Amino acid sequence: MLKLSKMTDYAAVIMAQIARDPEQAHTASELAARVNLPQPTVGKTLKMLSRSGLLESRRGSHGGYVLSRSPAEITASDIIAAIEGPIGMTECSHADGDCELQNTCGVADNWQRVSQAIRTLLDCVTLAHLAQSNPLKLPVQLPIQSVTLPSTVASREH
Repeated sequence: MLKLSKMTDYAAVIMAQIARDPEQAHTASELAARVNLPQPTVGKTLKMLSRSGLLESRRGSHGGYVLSRSPAEITASDIIAAIEGPIGMTECSHADGDCELQNTCGVADNWQRVSQAIRTLLDCVTLAHLAQSNPLKLPVQLPIQSVTLPSTVASREH
């Protein structure tokens, strides 16, 4: 099962809450109360999002966290990458790694294509979309233009 971590889920919830009132600086305690999460978890998440450049921290009596860009300019992939790191189905999907099977696996190119399609789709979903209360409408045409099966798989199906 492909699954995002709880921290990534929390990051999306926190970012969406901030995006609903992007001009106001939000404190960790205020956000924790609004999204019903423990303040230490919210504080840790805010620091990770700030380190990644998605949030700015403001000091002072009216301080707190604000978005570094408009909600329409921050994507779901930005949020995921801030918490999880680079998006990829396998280690070789986002960078040439030290995989022992790299020269013989035969599937790396296809996993890279799948990873790219997922990143492209996640780049289409903005924080502005996530912050809306109505259901998200994805593009009808997905980033994968066509998928063809190798002749060996197709011939086994007949």
